[in-house]
Amino acid sequence: MAAIDDLFKIMVEQNASDLHLTSGAPPYLRLHGKMMPLNYKELTSQEVQGLLFEILTEKQKKSFIEKWELDCAYTVAGLARFRCNIFMQRKGLAGVFRIIPEKIKSAQELNLPQGILDLIDCDRGLILVTGPTGSGKSTTLAAMIHEINMNTESHIITVEDPIEFVHQNIKSVINQREVGSHTKSFSNALKAALREDPDIMLVGELRDLETISLALTAAETGHIVFGTLHTNNAAKTIDRIIDVFPSSQQAQIRTMLSESLRGVVAQTLFPRADGQGRVAAYEILKSTKAVANLIREGKIHQIPSAIQTGTSSGMVSFEKYIDDLVKKGKVAPHDAKLFLGKETETTSATPNAIKRPAS
Repeated sequence: MAAIDDLFKIMVEQNASDLHLTSGAPPYLRLHGKMMPLNYKELTSQEVQGLLFEILTEKQKKSFIEKWELDCAYTVAGLARFRCNIFMQRKGLAGVFRIIPEKIKSAQELNLPQGILDLIDCDRGLILVTGPTGSGKSTTLAAMIHEINMNTESHIITVEDPIEFVHQNIKSVINQREVGSHTKSFSNALKAALREDPDIMLVGELRDLETISLALTAAETGHIVFGTLHTNNAAKTIDRIIDVFPSSQQAQIRTMLSESLRGVVAQTLFPRADGQGRVAAYEILKSTKAVANLIREGKIHQIPSAIQTGTSSGMVSFEKYIDDLVKKGKVAPHDAKLFLGKETETTSATPNAIKRPAS
């Protein structure tokens, strides 16, 4: 058993989402969105390196030494799977570990809105899940893929960096590929996927022009394509896709996007008003004829209005969804106002150290 596994056990016991190891500091956990230090000694750079390198393969060590940063995954049998990022900082090595539950939560367990589930009831098109880092995009995507896996006979290919949730074949056949381990890049994997008889493709992140272009082409040619972006709402997601391309191509891309886009799910996480964990809020955009026309004509600024008037189609704005959460007592009004840009000041308490469980 690796020495770092003890910290992972504490992480799981405390129900933390992330573990941070930083040279010159004690380990930190992210609990309900806040950074909390463990009651633990400060780690030297040599100690951090020892903890991190013990769980890396020789290939991963070589890659880190060459590039000074590394994305990978690590599994503790019977405990959980972790997404890892290792990097250099001023005082030495550091690592951040995000927990990935072994069990994929269903759409029902996550209380996903019906509007999200309606998006996957299609035979082709682009479905985007967006939000900042740590907003639950991977969890939502995993639930959507799981829903398809439970109900349809499809061939699903995922391209991830690294593989996060591990899917088992149920009704569908699922091939999961990891960038760096099974393919050289997202774009290489997407090019190959078009010759691998897929029904559905999941692209872990739409990072660059080539990957976005390939995803649009795949969606146009009869495939369902899921992808993620780090954008804060549905309108900004459309802008981001279009702005990646040179101005000379943007009219063509607007037309392609208007025809291939099925919907955008933007999401964020709020601390629960009762302090017991976090709750998700969603904005859902569906590509109705009206929305498609707005995209084609470059009137992206009118999309928020289209969402507000599209409730009968399953659309919902962040403002409406969050207002409902506040009315139900799940989100504090102060937190809602901060997110919606109506308030600029906040206060934060100094976190107390988390005690290590007695051994």
